[in-house]
Amino acid sequence: MAAIITCFFLLLINPLLLFVNHALALPSSNTSPLIFSLKPVRATLTAPKRGTSFISTKRPTATGILDLMEPLREVRDGYLISLNLGTPPQVIQVYMDTGSDLTWVPCGNLTFDCIDCDDYRNKKIMAAYSPFVSSSSYRDICASPFCTDIHSSDNYLDQCTIAGCSLITLLKATCPRPCPSFAYTYGAGGVVAGTLTRDTLRVHGKEGNVTQEIPKFCFGCVGSTYREPIGIAGFGRGSLSLPSQLGLLKKGFSHCFLTFKYANNPNISSPLLTGDFALSSRDNMQFTPILKSPMYPNYYYIGLDAITIGKAGATTEVPLSLREFDSQGNGGMLIDSGTTYTHLPEPLYSKLLYILQSLVKYPRATVVESRSGFDLCYEVPCPNNTCTIDEHFPPITLHFLNNASLLLPQENHFYAMSAPTNSSVVKCLLFQSMDDADYGPAGVFGSFQQQNVEVVYDLENERIGFKPMDCALAAVSPGLGKK
Repeated sequence: MAAIITCFFLLLINPLLLFVNHALALPSSNTSPLIFSLKPVRATLTAPKRGTSFISTKRPTATGILDLMEPLREVRDGYLISLNLGTPPQVIQVYMDTGSDLTWVPCGNLTFDCIDCDDYRNKKIMAAYSPFVSSSSYRDICASPFCTDIHSSDNYLDQCTIAGCSLITLLKATCPRPCPSFAYTYGAGGVVAGTLTRDTLRVHGKEGNVTQEIPKFCFGCVGSTYREPIGIAGFGRGSLSLPSQLGLLKKGFSHCFLTFKYANNPNISSPLLTGDFALSSRDNMQFTPILKSPMYPNYYYIGLDAITIGKAGATTEVPLSLREFDSQGNGGMLIDSGTTYTHLPEPLYSKLLYILQSLVKYPRATVVESRSGFDLCYEVPCPNNTCTIDEHFPPITLHFLNNASLLLPQENHFYAMSAPTNSSVVKCLLFQSMDDADYGPAGVFGSFQQQNVEVVYDLENERIGFKPMDCALAAVSPGLGKK
């Protein structure tokens, strides 16, 4: 999920900025292992949006397990983790997002406002954080480096000067005045507005129920948003991100996303591991190097080398822009858990559609295509309304740099749009065309194509690894299922 930081007073000057700002802007650690718990959540399959989001000092870590046990309904596709904040603790569920840095939570059960969130209006879908209930909560100050970072797209001195800081205290980073309010903008146009807040974060390790407190964890306490009804845990590499503040960037983390059939299932959670535990036992893992984006150095880029379609299909070359950056820093393939579907640039995307149409012999479901916004849908026989894995859809293999290949599980490309009826079901290709591929990333590897794939962010060695696996079985092994 792409992130842009803009100054809060701009919102007051010109509210139209909320709707037109889609450009991307630059925005000691103990590494003992941690395990969080992820849960896939959705109500219905999200239709593609042509403005899907792409992009947007450290504390010791701890050990333990934190499970998500509550079923979640009528929320957009994504994966949630729980943040245990405050004294006494308040558990807030937020999206995990490798494509942004800021961690923020909705603030105020009664006052939190989400603009243009009709799907969520009048529904209490998530708990909100209350800083007034927590005895350890306080607002961040202008002397904090986090305040500098949150206002980095502006001259941060301007904002703290308006807040009453003298120039000498700004230069010496000693001004005690509260950090001014901020607005943080995502690439699809979503905006969150709030204040930087500090409070105690509690994390759990891989063994036992021992928790460790992370004091002074910095996050956004957000009172109003535009099209962002649920909080976000930023997993980028900037100083504000959750891994950065917990000191995890020296090692890394891994996840194994459950498939959507487990959505709203309270009995199972998908494992998100951190530290040494995330990087151990990596047999048969295919690793590709992390590319350094000169435009967005805080995010995770990889290089796509080719795509193979079909069991004996020819390998399709991809443009150099998917594995290289131009002189302005555009290009590369962003791996982003906050973007649902994988995006490919033209004409590669159209070529993918053409090859698939030549190989798939089912009748097209054009009505569903026009209604859903997906470009390639088929009516698939489903005898007695009981569907199995369909061998008539050709396999798709992604080839990354360093000879790393990932054969996508079949349910990661053609997916049933609804339950079968009349002994048939409609399946659609859940890839999308990349808009504005000439600016920012040339493509995005989305979370839907990462289901039932173990993904390892080995930040110590600057590489990302892939291995297909049954994530439901993986969820049971570290004890992340129902207790």
